[in-house]
Amino acid sequence: MGDLELLLPGEADVLVRGLCSFPLLEMGSEGWTQQHENLEKLNMQAILDATASQGEPIQELLVTHGKIPTLVEELIAVEMWKQKVFPVLCKLEDFTPQNTFPIYMVVHHEASIINLLETVFFHKEVCESAEDTVLDLVDYCHRKLTLLVARTGHGGPPEEEESQYSTPMQELQKQAELMEFEIALKALSVLRYITDCVDSLSLSTLSRMLSTHNLPCLLVELLEHSPWSRREGGKLQRFEGGRWQTVAPTEQQKLSKLDGQVWIALYNLLLSPEARARYCLTSFAKGQLLKLRAFLTDTLLDQLPNLADLQSFLAHLALAEPQPPKKDLVFEQIPEIWERLERENKGKWKAIAKHQLRHVFSPSEQDLRQQARRWADTYRLDVLEAVAPERPRCAYCSAEASKRCSRCQKEWYCCRECQVKHWEKHGKTCVPAAQGDRAK
Repeated sequence: MGDLELLLPGEADVLVRGLCSFPLLEMGSEGWTQQHENLEKLNMQAILDATASQGEPIQELLVTHGKIPTLVEELIAVEMWKQKVFPVLCKLEDFTPQNTFPIYMVVHHEASIINLLETVFFHKEVCESAEDTVLDLVDYCHRKLTLLVARTGHGGPPEEEESQYSTPMQELQKQAELMEFEIALKALSVLRYITDCVDSLSLSTLSRMLSTHNLPCLLVELLEHSPWSRREGGKLQRFEGGRWQTVAPTEQQKLSKLDGQVWIALYNLLLSPEARARYCLTSFAKGQLLKLRAFLTDTLLDQLPNLADLQSFLAHLALAEPQPPKKDLVFEQIPEIWERLERENKGKWKAIAKHQLRHVFSPSEQDLRQQARRWADTYRLDVLEAVAPERPRCAYCSAEASKRCSRCQKEWYCCRECQVKHWEKHGKTCVPAAQGDRAK
């Protein structure tokens, strides 16, 4: 596993074998919390394995023990909890927690799972081991990308600096909203890896991707809006490594990782023999896909030469007559996890929220201290440094930073001078953030 190990092979095997699905009612419980910690360890070890470019036992263990379907079900379960239970919890008048960390763990659980799936789905055998749940995962990715496109019409992802919230629960809601943007970007990568297996996917999965969701047209919209890019103060910024970074003028023509994921997914969905045989090129689809020609510049083709084949496909498409919508009677498998969970818990959302308020999200001081010690063991500093995408950057000049604001612990600086210069902007959010942390 490389020089740095969080888990020994035997430990990883035990943790993977123990993965299971939890009912929505038990989210945040002691057993669920233990599994969340185990998932975080597996997540970090998987990143270490991939970074070391050696064997990747976490991915192998998940496949060997058939746990990819379990992860997909847990992912969709926590997505449903966030949509159905979390809003109810936030509105309960008698719920004013002094510490929101137990709830934050549940909110963060979705990000943990999708991050692990992004790391391991690079390998085709992982997609194959998902079996029928790949349908549910395709639906999940479609939901996330649809929300991502919709959000770009309202100014893109929310800005953490603009937070005016004062209570811990309101601050947690803001953090959950920010997290949702990053989760959607991870879902894009997972979807791209699924398209790498397009020729071996079931007919039901292909139909779901091409007919039900029309993913090629959705991906065109993503390229048009590019929600991971923005202009700030006249400068181009891209969302990379978990934060917005200013792109140097010499790097602006360079293809970003997320743009690359979209182009590769489009290539797979439009040019693979299986997909081409089943994708109905209607007038609408033709109009959307031909928008891609404007993006296929020489600079892009130099970076992704395979897109020359896509360019030729679009040239032929421009001359072809659109196809009428297909009306064939097709018997196909449909996703079942979301529908089953919704059916099992329908009408119980408030009862679940009240149960978790009393039994899960109101821990004693002793419980919180024990949890803090366990998390300190889980998040070892040497491991965190190894899995971090890069060193923190100064909030004022973007140089590599080593000092953090002592009051809120959120902003980084390279020197005292930059911190002073940035205070006029940072001071508006520093004090509320620090007060929120103290309230927790």
